[in-house]
Amino acid sequence: MTISKVFSRALLAGVALSLGAAAVAKDEKKAFVVVNEDIGVPVFAYDITDRPYTIVGEVTAGVRKATVFSKEASQTKIYKELWERAEKLGADAVVNAKYGDSHVSAFSWGKTNATGTAIKFKTAE
Repeated sequence: MTISKVFSRALLAGVALSLGAAAVAKDEKKAFVVVNEDIGVPVFAYDITDRPYTIVGEVTAGVRKATVFSKEASQTKIYKELWERAEKLGADAVVNAKYGDSHVSAFSWGKTNATGTAIKFKTAE
């Protein structure tokens, strides 16, 4: 067998493994401490008052439109962007999430800015 055939087979095997892993990861549901049922991630426009928590930090996100003809960013997309940033901080949820209308800038056809407070729930001691 030539080196190019060995390389081709190894490359195909690697692609097949990565596609299989992606399919498994896509089917897995992540368990959240709390979840916003409408969005599917733990990001809320209000404060959570029924359980104690500590503030991890403020999170910000900017969601851009691809072209002038693209639709405005949806609440789902904006909240998922906020959650990605909060998750990197080790947060359990985002509260007091806010976002405004999109605006055109020199580098974007439309950008929506969002902010929220990343929190971590206290454990019972």
